[in-house]
Amino acid sequence: AVAWPAIKQILDGYREGTRYDIHMDIDGLITGGTPGTQLTWMDAKVGDWVVTPRHGKPVEVQALWMRALDIGRRLATQFLEPTYAKRCRQDRARALASFRTRFWYEDGQYLFDTIDGPAGSHTSIRPNQMYAISLCDDLVTRDQAIRVLRTVTEHLLTPVGLRTLSPHDANYCPRYEGGPMERDRAYHQGTVWPFLFGPFITSWMKTFGSTPENQKVARSFLNGLEEHVHEACIGQISEIFDGEAPHHPRGCPAQAWSIAEPLRAMVEDLGSSIPRFSIKSTSI
Repeated sequence: AVAWPAIKQILDGYREGTRYDIHMDIDGLITGGTPGTQLTWMDAKVGDWVVTPRHGKPVEVQALWMRALDIGRRLATQFLEPTYAKRCRQDRARALASFRTRFWYEDGQYLFDTIDGPAGSHTSIRPNQMYAISLCDDLVTRDQAIRVLRTVTEHLLTPVGLRTLSPHDANYCPRYEGGPMERDRAYHQGTVWPFLFGPFITSWMKTFGSTPENQKVARSFLNGLEEHVHEACIGQISEIFDGEAPHHPRGCPAQAWSIAEPLRAMVEDLGSSIPRFSIKSTSI
């Protein structure tokens, strides 16, 4: 109850608009971005160079928005505010209809990464579309979810996480190395992030079902990380890895969300207990 006024303030802030032109558009979707800014988690910027401009309506932001409206509706009902619950329900219905109409990229059989940006819709194959499956049950059909997972598996899946961009894209950077400019250019342009196993595994299990066989397949995706906890920072998972084999660990050697999201998926989606990895002894 204490947090409810703050939650309403957050939802209303998106409706009414805030800095960087972030606001709910007439179609119910969240838009944002001004020249020279980076607003999503793909936030690399060197001087005035915005490496991965995602102005407009990013796919994962819409999934987060509709999840937030769901939560707002449920809490408003719980706290006996039917007018606010109705508003959340209506806003979500409008956003859902727009998402279903606008985000499916028929030619590629996956979801646009962003729409309504300065250059129109982005067809880059990126992992952000996983959130449209993992966070909500109704943004895509099951057939569409299967096609999205097929695309992500083919282009982005590695033994240590998901690439941030397809290797077939002209902007793909296979390795995170060099000076600050070279590294920032690669940061979200092919570099692998292990935390993305979380939404990927959640999406996999929601789409294919929680059978023992599907759990076994999904659990096997994490085998590479089990090996990794014995290298780099022992017992930890690195922030990022090179996009190409042998997927050298890079960045922060012990990243919280690199550990948290695979563990969350193991517990919530695979019914596992928190694993206890035995650390191999090392002679120095």
